[in-house]
Amino acid sequence: MAEGGVLFSSDSEVYFGVNPVGAIIWELLPTCDTVEELCATLAGRFSDVGLGRIQKDVASFLGDLRANGLVVEAPPKAAADGSATAHRTS
Repeated sequence: MAEGGVLFSSDSEVYFGVNPVGAIIWELLPTCDTVEELCATLAGRFSDVGLGRIQKDVASFLGDLRANGLVVEAPPKAAADGSATAHRTS
């Protein structure tokens, strides 16, 4: 939706409202292998926002999603470089 969206956690039965950027992050999660890749993709879309700000906001947003059971941290890949990633639970 242009105004953002609403996510529902069936575990906690909580509705979680997201703004338009949050909706974009939600859509990008399955396509990005790492949080760093997600942030780089967002930086390409929002060139007027510094990468540091994007990283901080993404970390906060993913933390909120994780706390509400909407994403889980993916296990590292066999040849992992130690970077973190998150995956949608629904």
